[in-house]
Amino acid sequence: MDGVKLHGFWASPYSSRVIWALKLKGIPFDYIEEDLSNKSALLLQYNPVHKKIPVLVHGSRPVCESMVIVEYLEETWPQYPLVPSDPHERAVVRFWVKFIDEKSLNVWTVYRSVGEEQEKAVRDSVEMLSILEQHGPNRGKKFFGGDDINIVDIAFGAVAHWVGTIEEVSGRKLFDAGKFPRLNAWMANFESSPMIAENLPDQEKLREIFARLREKRLSSSTYE
Repeated sequence: MDGVKLHGFWASPYSSRVIWALKLKGIPFDYIEEDLSNKSALLLQYNPVHKKIPVLVHGSRPVCESMVIVEYLEETWPQYPLVPSDPHERAVVRFWVKFIDEKSLNVWTVYRSVGEEQEKAVRDSVEMLSILEQHGPNRGKKFFGGDDINIVDIAFGAVAHWVGTIEEVSGRKLFDAGKFPRLNAWMANFESSPMIAENLPDQEKLREIFARLREKRLSSSTYE
C-alpha cells in the first residue's frame, strides 16, 4: 500500500480533523509539521492554489481541504465507516457537515475581529450553536453519528475544542453550557473518546499561540 503523509500544523482544527479520521480508521501515516510563516516547498507544490494545510499525500497524490480529505479517507479505507451506507442518511450527514463548515466561519471571525464585525459574528455563531442544539442529528445519542463518531462529529469537533480558546482571547462568550445542554453533553463525550482525547492540542498552548496571533493581526490591521 502506498504510504500516507499529512502536512499540518499542531494548532489547526483542520489538521486535527484529518488526524482524528486517520486514527479512527487505524491508517498509519507520517506527520510533517509545517511552519506557516515559512511554508515548505512540498506544501506549496502539493497545494499551489490555496497554499494551506492540511494536505494529505497518498503515495504521490495530494488531497487538500480537511473535509475533502476525510471523504477521501472514507472512500479509500472502508474500516470504521464515518458516513452511513444508506443514501438518505449520507445526504443528511453531508448537509450537516456543509452547515458546520459554512456557519463556523463566524466563530473564527469573532477571533479575528473587533467592533460591529465581531458583534455580528457573535450573534451568528450563537445562532449556529442554537440550531445544532435544537436540530442536530444526535437525537439524544452520544455522538452525531449515534453510538459512534462519524463525519459530522469530526466536522464540529474542529469548532468545539477551539471555542473556549476563542472566547478567552477575544473576550466574547459564545458557548453557554446551560443554554446548550445537548451540545455540552456531546462535547464531553467527544473529547473523552480515547482516540480523540489522545489527539487534542493542549488548551494552554492553544491560548498562548492564539492570543499572540490575534494581537499581531489586530496591531497590523485598520481596527481601532
